[in-house]
Amino acid sequence: MTSGIIPPLITPLKDRDTLDRDGLERLIERLVTGGVHGLFIIGTTGEGPSLSYRLRRELITETCKLVRNRLPVFVGITDTAFVESVNIAKHSADAGATALVAAPPYYLPEGQPELLEYIRHLLPELPLPFYLYNMPSLTKVSFDIDTVRALQDEPKIHGIKDSSGNMVYFHRLCQMLKERPDWSVLMGPEELLLDAVLAGGHGGVNGGANVFPQLYVALYNAAAAGNVQRARQLHALVMHVSSTLYQVGRHSSAIIKGIKCALSHLGVCDDFMAEPFHRFRDQERARIADALAVLQEEITTALA
Repeated sequence: MTSGIIPPLITPLKDRDTLDRDGLERLIERLVTGGVHGLFIIGTTGEGPSLSYRLRRELITETCKLVRNRLPVFVGITDTAFVESVNIAKHSADAGATALVAAPPYYLPEGQPELLEYIRHLLPELPLPFYLYNMPSLTKVSFDIDTVRALQDEPKIHGIKDSSGNMVYFHRLCQMLKERPDWSVLMGPEELLLDAVLAGGHGGVNGGANVFPQLYVALYNAAAAGNVQRARQLHALVMHVSSTLYQVGRHSSAIIKGIKCALSHLGVCDDFMAEPFHRFRDQERARIADALAVLQEEITTALA
């Protein structure tokens, strides 16, 4: 069973098709030192759909090399082309990844019977364990509870990451653990990490852990141990991260821009964004720098 904090890695870029390898190494070492429990690459926070297939392969290879088996590596294979998902899956296995993750194909919305058939066709082609990824705000299609229930008997599926933000849905996923206790149910939005763990979930795939890994690990540990008072204190800091770093931009890309900008201020990696997006400009960068300074002081004090 997978549990804990599994940051969805940002993808450090030098330009539209060049990996910032040195930045990737610094980021991975930051997260390993921060005590995270795994890494998820080529997801939403990693700008996965905007990366060329060549760059995705390079990122998978380099990440697995740099991790050196110290942490499990989860690779996003979400794509509109079935064959490309399978190709990335096979490359991931060859590179030494641990597991694969896929959301529903995101262009022409599929019905639930079609989605169920798609997953059942995909599974025999996959060389690694597999996790469902529920991201309806971006894919336009959710893994309905009945669809998840129909897939519970598939031994290759090891769990689900839910980024719907719907806690009723999440509670229903946790109820289903009675039938599949070896499954992992993981929360995407970090603002709901505390609620998710207290509801019986197994941890989070939270973007802010790229910047403050120790904070998210401490929150998870406190919640998992039932130390609710400590967990609420740390949750308040996570909410402060959300309300500052993620609110500088006006568009849905603001979260990724905020994380990348913060990491660039910390000297971790370049903050180049894959097109059609662009990095924050000077005025926005200054706001991130101010927010980061306050957050660093607050989090350092809380974790001391």
